[in-house]
This record gives sequence, C-alpha cells and structure tokens, in this order.
Amino acid sequence: MKVRVLILPKKGLLDPEGRAVKEMLLENGYSVKDVKVGKVIDLEVEDGTNIKELVEKFLVNPLIEEYIIE
Repeated sequence: MKVRVLILPKKGLLDPEGRAVKEMLLENGYSVKDVKVGKVIDLEVEDGTNIKELVEKFLVNPLIEEYIIE
C-alpha cells in the first residue's frame, strides 16, 4: 500500500522558511497571502500497518507540526 504524509507547521507557529519564500515571491511581483513550507513523505507499507501510529511515533513532532495522511 502506498501512503503520502504531508507535514506542515501548526497554525500560529513561526515558519521561517515559509516567510522567506513569501517575501521572495512578493519582491518578485507575485501576490501571495501566505506560504507554508513542509515535508512530503511517501511510504510503501504492508497492508494493515497502523499508519497513524507510525506517523505520530516517528515522523511528526506533535508540538509544532500537523499532518495529513493521503
């Protein structure tokens, strides 16, 4: 089974990379409201694997990150 995990900084927390990208885009004439820089992790796992447990134990820092499993 193939799984994609999208990990982003939690709302309200500083995202220095996202801020730098936003500033660069604005300086170059692009109108953007917000930019978040995160991680995409593609996994291929056995059927029956507890994906949520795997993500929460090993891939995400729940204090500063949120995630979406696709």
